[in-house]
Amino acid sequence: MKVTAYALLGSVLLSSLATSALAQPQAGPSTTGVEFRNTITGEIMKTDEGKPGGRDSEGIKTFLQTGVNKYIDDKSCLRNGESLYLTSCSGCHGHLAEGKVGPGLNDNYWTYPSNTTDVGLFSTIWGGANGMMGPHNEDLNPEEALQVITWIRHLYTGPTQDAVWLTAEQKKNYEPYKEGQHFSKDEKGQCKPLEE
Repeated sequence: MKVTAYALLGSVLLSSLATSALAQPQAGPSTTGVEFRNTITGEIMKTDEGKPGGRDSEGIKTFLQTGVNKYIDDKSCLRNGESLYLTSCSGCHGHLAEGKVGPGLNDNYWTYPSNTTDVGLFSTIWGGANGMMGPHNEDLNPEEALQVITWIRHLYTGPTQDAVWLTAEQKKNYEPYKEGQHFSKDEKGQCKPLEE
């Protein structure tokens, strides 16, 4: 009798586990060369969903395929990134990314270590994280999110050797943000001025 009860209990448990595994959200195939994973859940996120536009420039195409941010020191992209950051991020993270309600983003301490890479930071911006950090994929398209990352990296005040998003050449030439520095609408580069 005990053997039958244990066998029945085991069968119910296995059936329950199989059903609960099927009920979990399943990640679909990545639509890009890079897999962007939700910072908290680890699920694959699609970049073809969310705010329309911002998916056809060479800069974003390169980023989505390789994870390399070609905008990192482009003044036209920094100009846009500043404007987008001030609108979407500064309320929580501070004007200079020094931190307010949300954590600071301008030093070499990261709440989520994956944010040391641009792929990781993009994933957090796109899909959100813990606390009040909701996903920004409805108010920023991928191009805009990448430009925000460019500005956040420009605000960095930590040791240059910890800036893993910079190439060796960029580290040699890195000049941190100086308060009051702005980039004009006429800056030439890869990023068109934002529409007003």
